[in-house]
Amino acid sequence: MKLALVGCTGLVGSIMIKVLEERNYPVEIFIPVASERSVGKEIEFKGESYKIIGIEDAIALAPDIAIFSAGGGTSKQWAPRFAEVGTVVIDNSSAWRMDPGKKLIVPEINGSSLTKNDKIIANPNCSTIQMVVALNPLHKKFGLKRIVVSTYQSVTGTGVAGVSQLNDERSKVTNGKRAYPHQIDLNCLPHGGDFADDGYTTEEVKLVDETRKILGDETIGVTATVVRVPVFGGHSESVNAEFKNAFTMEEVKELLQAESGITIQDDPTNNIYPMPLTSEGKDDVFVGRLRIDHSNPNTLNMWVVSDNLRKGAATNAVQIAELLSKMMVVS
Repeated sequence: MKLALVGCTGLVGSIMIKVLEERNYPVEIFIPVASERSVGKEIEFKGESYKIIGIEDAIALAPDIAIFSAGGGTSKQWAPRFAEVGTVVIDNSSAWRMDPGKKLIVPEINGSSLTKNDKIIANPNCSTIQMVVALNPLHKKFGLKRIVVSTYQSVTGTGVAGVSQLNDERSKVTNGKRAYPHQIDLNCLPHGGDFADDGYTTEEVKLVDETRKILGDETIGVTATVVRVPVFGGHSESVNAEFKNAFTMEEVKELLQAESGITIQDDPTNNIYPMPLTSEGKDDVFVGRLRIDHSNPNTLNMWVVSDNLRKGAATNAVQIAELLSKMMVVS
C-alpha cells in the first residue's frame, strides 16, 4: 500500500498523520507531499523519518491512495492528475463535494456506496459530518423533515491562521496575521466563509447542500447560521430537527446509543453535556441536551459537539481510506 498525504505540514495534515498512526493504517510506502518551500524537509511517521517531496514527484510514484488536505485550488488542479495514474484521491477541501459525479462520504452513513470506479472521493465539511452522524439513525427511523442548525465553530476550523490570531490576541500581540475581520478573543463572529448576495455564507450553504447529498434526500429542509467562537477544542452545534413521524425520547436515546461513533452525554442535573474542551482529541460525535421541542410537533432539540480536526476532517478521511484498502485487498 502506497499512501500519499498532500498537505502533510498543515494543521489537518499533522492530525491525519497522528490518526493514521493511532489506527495503524497499513502503509508500506508513505509519501509526504507539500509545497515547494517544504520540499526536502523531514517529517516523522510511525517512528521513521521521511523526506517531503513535491506533487509532481508524488504523481510519478503512482500511490494507491492520496489524501488531500491542501485547499480547493490544489485539489482541482492535481486530484485529476493523480486519478489519471490510477490513484484514488480522498479530498478534504470543498472542491468536489457538490460535483454530481463525485461521492460525498461519511463511512457510517454511505460508505457502502463506494466502488472501485470512484477515483476522487470528497470528504464533507467538518460541521456537516458531526451533524449527519448524529441525525442519521433518527432519520432512518423517523424521517427528517426540517433542520435548523446554529454552529459555534472553533478557530481551528480556519487553520493555523485562526489559531494564531486567537493566540496573538490573548498574548496582546498586535502585529500578527489576521484570519478574521474582527477580534475573535472574547467575541463571537456570525461569519463563516464568504457572504453571498442572499446574506448566507459559504459555510452555511455547505451545511444545507452537503446534508441533503449525504443523506440522499433533497426534500429535507435545512437552514443554518454559522458562528466562529474563541475556542480550540472542536465545533458545537445547536440542532433543532423536525421529523415526519412521532418519536419518544426513549427511542431517540436507544437509537443513538446503538450507533458506533456516537457518545451520549446527557445528564444535565449533574452538569454532564458535550463540550469542545472534553471532545478535543477524540473521534466520537458527542450528543446531549436531548429534549422535545414543545413548540412544534415531532421535533427534537440536541447539542452536538465533535473535534473538527478529527472526525470532522482527518479521522473521516482515514476511515474512507480504510474502506478503500479493504476493497483493494478483495480485488
